[in-house]
Amino acid sequence: MSEMPFQDKIPPPAARRNDRFRILFALLLILALGLVSPPGRRVFDTIRLMAALGGSPPPVAVRPLEYAGGRADLHGESGPVLVLLPGAAVAGKDDPRLVRFAAALVGAGWRVMVPDLLGARALTLSAADAGEVALAVRHAPGDRVAMAAISYAAIPAVLAALEPDVAARVAVMVAVGPPYDARRVIGFFTTGYWRGQRLEPNAYGKWVFVASNARRLSDSGDRTLLEAVARRRMGDPEAGIGDLVGRLGPQGKAVMALLDNADPARAPGLIDGLPPGIADEIGRLDLAARDLSAFAPEVLVIHGADDRIVPVGEGEALAAALPHGRFYRLGNLAHADLSAAGLADGWTLGRAVYRLLEWRDRMG
Repeated sequence: MSEMPFQDKIPPPAARRNDRFRILFALLLILALGLVSPPGRRVFDTIRLMAALGGSPPPVAVRPLEYAGGRADLHGESGPVLVLLPGAAVAGKDDPRLVRFAAALVGAGWRVMVPDLLGARALTLSAADAGEVALAVRHAPGDRVAMAAISYAAIPAVLAALEPDVAARVAVMVAVGPPYDARRVIGFFTTGYWRGQRLEPNAYGKWVFVASNARRLSDSGDRTLLEAVARRRMGDPEAGIGDLVGRLGPQGKAVMALLDNADPARAPGLIDGLPPGIADEIGRLDLAARDLSAFAPEVLVIHGADDRIVPVGEGEALAAALPHGRFYRLGNLAHADLSAAGLADGWTLGRAVYRLLEWRDRMG
């Protein structure tokens, strides 16, 4: 019997090197095949898009697009179209954060249309903004589009997609930090309470509310004074406004009574006591008062638990009210800054991005 019975089963060094090479080649081949498969490409594009959202994506070609009743910027040259709606901000479609977001989406295979929403840019927020969104969707290139709405823009986006011809064109919608119950959101940014929970609201929402509603007062003097109050406080949240508030008439005082209130139990009555022009517009913008049971598009709602302008529960409520709503809760998203901090948030945001890219491939 041989003293080394298993010696003949051990391949020589050259053979072992060949075996390792074949195994490595097979693994690389499997990886390559995975990446060229649709799911593999989506995983790769998800990682790339999330990296771009957290960094500085390379600039892309942008050209103006004019259409009857509106205009937009078209980012990128090819791919299915995603209509990206700016939130309530003076910079509008030219906001650097929005431009970076559009560039990141282009890098993931979308062609991005960013309409110039005059109402949102002028901070004169109203249900009429839905008409601007509907026009953009109707004039977007391609047969079907995706939509992404930041913060307030989710309201006119949903209202526009209630129109049958718009709904027929919208395959999927992304809503980032969206409001749902208008009265509840107003109660939050004035008192800091949302469903009995105390949070510290960001004052920006309060003064955007004043800026957008001052023009709805019939008293021209109060209109001018409240617009000045909003400008001053949006420039400096601690700025004194006593010289302006002391000159207000009954309409302006009704608005300031709501803003100065810290008792959540009083908020509903103070909202009801607002001048008719403001109260009526709140009703038109209130998604909670709408029948959304037949809403056709799938909606991916992304919201951060640290949002201090629109509480995260609003996004959750919107997703629950929609037949095809999907809710993605992140721990840290601020209000609408689409970048993930931490592994758990990265996983959650990654699932939302992957789902959006599934729609990209269906539409492409």
